[in-house]
Amino acid sequence: MSISWSLHLRREAASVPLARRLLIGAMETAGVDPDISYDLSVALSEACANAVAHGGSAAPAGSSGAYQVTAYLDGEKCRIEVADSGPGFPAGRPRAVTRPAPSSTEHGRGLGLIEQLADHVHFGNKPGQSGAVVSFDKILKWREDAPLVAV
Repeated sequence: MSISWSLHLRREAASVPLARRLLIGAMETAGVDPDISYDLSVALSEACANAVAHGGSAAPAGSSGAYQVTAYLDGEKCRIEVADSGPGFPAGRPRAVTRPAPSSTEHGRGLGLIEQLADHVHFGNKPGQSGAVVSFDKILKWREDAPLVAV
């Protein structure tokens, strides 16, 4: 059994909890272990918050632009991708975060947090167009009573 969904969201702060709630609901319904669901939902929130804050847009004045969230749950793992239409990562930046931001700063810890919560992370830019892409996956653990576990 597999579940996938894709959202096109406005680049507004209110879109972040919407994406998070949809992911948590899908994982809960499928029977994913709550600790895994929590880790992925926090990582998704961080990726969405970055798209909202840094995902600039070529949209007309007065429009907030958009970003896309895609999630796939299958029998073994969950893969999530968040893509925006901003300038993308600076040259040489689409790589693992090696040093977290100091704890005294308000911003700058999201990508490092995603790396800590997911099993595999890729930071990159859309090929041939502007925009950043953050994708990550995590091996799933299932509740004992999970209704959608692949047999």
